[in-house]
Amino acid sequence: MKFSLTKVIAITIAVLASSVAFASSLNQAAWVPNTSTYKFGYNSIPNIPVINAPADTDWKRWAMLHDGSAYRLYFFKKYSRNKLYQFAFNRSRNAYQYGYKSIPVLTLVNAPRDANFRSFSMLHDGRDYRLYVKQKGNPKALYQFAWVPGTSTYKFGYRSIPKIDVTGFPRNTDWNRWQMLHDGSAYRFYAFKSGSTTKFYQGAFKRSTQDYEYGYNSIRVLTLVGTPRSSNKSSAAMLHDGSAYRFYFQTR
Repeated sequence: MKFSLTKVIAITIAVLASSVAFASSLNQAAWVPNTSTYKFGYNSIPNIPVINAPADTDWKRWAMLHDGSAYRLYFFKKYSRNKLYQFAFNRSRNAYQYGYKSIPVLTLVNAPRDANFRSFSMLHDGRDYRLYVKQKGNPKALYQFAWVPGTSTYKFGYRSIPKIDVTGFPRNTDWNRWQMLHDGSAYRFYAFKSGSTTKFYQGAFKRSTQDYEYGYNSIRVLTLVGTPRSSNKSSAAMLHDGSAYRFYFQTR
C-alpha cells in the first residue's frame, strides 16, 4: 500500500497528537503526620495517569486542588495566557480525565498587564476556587483570581485580595518552583530551595499583615523522600483533601 507524502505527514501528526494526549502521569506523595517528611506512595496511589488531554495541553504549566468532593487538575492551553483545561479524578478509571465532572475550558479575565503566566497555583478554600500567578519582575507578589459561580470564568480580584506579598522566605528560595493549598484552616505557600529536589520551604497567610509569611504557623523546611526516578522535578503541585496533605510530580 502506497501513501502520498501529504498522507504520511497527516498520519504522523495524528499519531503524535494521540501520544501527547496520553503522555503524562502523576507520582503522588503525602505528608507523614508529626514529621517534616513527604513520602512518595505513603497513604497514596503511587502513580496516576492523566488521560484524554487535548493535543495542545501545556504540560509545563499545571496546578491542582481538592474542592471537598473532587480532586482537580488544571493545565494551560499551550501559548495561552487566559485558557485553562480542567480535569478531575475518575475513580472508575483511577485517572485524571479531561472534562470529567468539569467545565472543560476555563477563561481568565481582567488580568493585570504585568501578570506572569509562566507558572500558576490553585486552591479551594471551602467557598471559592482561587488561582494565583506572579507579578512580572517581582516573584514575591501574587495576583489573585477567583471563579465566578455559574460561569466558565476566573476573574482577577473577584472576592479576593487582588495582590498579596510573600515575605521572609530564605534568599535561596527558587521562586520558579512554587505551590499553594488550603487545608481547611490555613492558606499555605510552598517553594523549593534553589538547587534542591528534596527540600522545600513553607509559609502561611497571616491575616494581621495580609501576606504569606515564611514559617508562620508552619513547618519551615519539608523534605521529600522516596521520589521515583521517573519524576519530572522541574515543577510540582500540592493539595489538601480534608485528611491528607498531598504532593505531586509529573512523570518524564
